[in-house]
Amino acid sequence: MMYLRKANERGKVNFGWLKSQHSFSFGHYYDAKHMGFSALRVINDDVVQAGRGFETHGHRDMEIISYVVSGALKHKDSTGNEYVVPAGDVQVMSAGKGIMHSEFNPSSEEPVNFLQIWILPNEKGGTPGYSQKTFGTQESANDHDIKRELLVSDDGREGSLRIKQNAAISRLTLMAGEAWEQGTEDRKGYLHIISGKAQAMVGSETNAIEIGAGDALGVFEEDTIRLKASDELVALWFDLPK
Repeated sequence: MMYLRKANERGKVNFGWLKSQHSFSFGHYYDAKHMGFSALRVINDDVVQAGRGFETHGHRDMEIISYVVSGALKHKDSTGNEYVVPAGDVQVMSAGKGIMHSEFNPSSEEPVNFLQIWILPNEKGGTPGYSQKTFGTQESANDHDIKRELLVSDDGREGSLRIKQNAAISRLTLMAGEAWEQGTEDRKGYLHIISGKAQAMVGSETNAIEIGAGDALGVFEEDTIRLKASDELVALWFDLPK
């Protein structure tokens, strides 16, 4: 059994300065069939035009991860953090008992494209936190294999950024013809394609499918996902509680 989310079926928002595609129900977009997957609550694929952004607003009891695909994102929050997050960096904001923040595109010319990811925490309240890191070096790769880099985890292992949930996010990078396989055991898994294409096979299904940029697959317990890249592929793999 698998959960399939096609890119062209996602919720869409266009405010001129912001174009966004929502994998799960968010804001004015509501679909009872797509409310999240395990502890994963939001994946918004945002494109923000030059010099524009999200004004100061609040969050609480949510682990918020920003993955910058292209351009740069300027973050400022009520705890005193003020940073520019360039492409290749990952940012984690633990909202805890409450935090105010803003996000802007600091460029005067180029848009910024980033994935805004929300994961429900396994504990409420607490002091808000912020962390940021550049990934993509051989030293940061999981098991010294650049095909899979651990970005986020519950315990900060392998140099990853820490969140308050028994979950992990890894980045997969496959060249054309390369393959990757992962079993879920007693967990759930969710694959979101950032760029490229692949043939995907889920063990409990009878047919392979082709997935590309913006597509996603959810995999349930005691199953396996297999990928073979059709061209250069970048994706995020979420290891999630059942």
